[in-house]
Amino acid sequence: MKKILLIEDDVVLRENTSELLELFNYQVVSAPNGKIGVEVAKEVLPDIIVCDIMMPELDGYGVLQALTQNASTPHIPFIFLSAKTERKDVRRGMDLGADDYITKPFSEDELISAIESRLAKASILKDIREKNQTKEGLKEEVGELRSLNDLKNYFEDNGKSFRFSKESFIYKEGNNSNYIYLISSGLIKCHKLDEQGKQLTTALYKEDDLFGYTSFTQNLAYQESATAIQESELVGLSKKALANVLNKNHKVTLELIALLTKDLAVVKDQLLQMAYSSVSKKTANTILKFAEKLNQKPEDQIKISRSDLASVAGIATETLIRTMSSFKKQGLIEIEGRTIRILNLEKLREIC
Repeated sequence: MKKILLIEDDVVLRENTSELLELFNYQVVSAPNGKIGVEVAKEVLPDIIVCDIMMPELDGYGVLQALTQNASTPHIPFIFLSAKTERKDVRRGMDLGADDYITKPFSEDELISAIESRLAKASILKDIREKNQTKEGLKEEVGELRSLNDLKNYFEDNGKSFRFSKESFIYKEGNNSNYIYLISSGLIKCHKLDEQGKQLTTALYKEDDLFGYTSFTQNLAYQESATAIQESELVGLSKKALANVLNKNHKVTLELIALLTKDLAVVKDQLLQMAYSSVSKKTANTILKFAEKLNQKPEDQIKISRSDLASVAGIATETLIRTMSSFKKQGLIEIEGRTIRILNLEKLREIC
């Protein structure tokens, strides 16, 4: 019978989770906080540890760090259990050596599947260590990518860093497509020129977005231009390197395909809106879109040029200015120079 150490300060959740695990024939040892959890882990040497992050005495990060540095516990599989879902929190845990990350609330299948998977992997790695295989082989096994989030971490660890000032080009339509980019900070717009030389913004990308796709197998040029709307920091990975990663990690490939499909759907909706929506709908939708990309809350101020707003909306700048003036008179927005603040979010959404 496999032994699980459950470290959780919430009494109800700890007891309910223990009962669940025991139903699946696991022996469960529990601890009410991180400090006690570390001592219990050293004493009982469990087969796997499931640990909350936010706890008194010592948080989950501290538990993992302490066990990693102890000679008798570094190879015990470690799963974080937490309500913290931001990628930086996941990233911190994985950097410390966690094997998996389950967010609350979780399902029975999610928890059991994660535990069974980590135990199986630990068994394989134990066999590898016992057979004294090369460190390079072990490194390759540990370096498996399991999700799109892992792929973004791979970008940050192995990509080339770039910094672009406001209004500068990342690449121009027709340039060789050497890199796919991850945005570390900033805001990027992709755009094309129509037959009349009018700029059409095809997409907006914010922090943590990937962009710059063309073909992973053919030497195709970029089909559009990309410009920094704000000062931006990017990480670029060569197409060859990305193709190699995707070839070895099929699950990540499927997630990336899903992301590309979603991007195509957004572009399609934008084109339909430009073709059939009224000027007011286009303007309202574009203001909301920029608010979403630039801020945590739509009602916060956004600072953006009228030309960028117009190019995304697919209307003339003069038409956009007149429409925004109308919105201002109706009390929907507040305008001061290049700064816009949404005053009536619901009404603006009704226009869309």
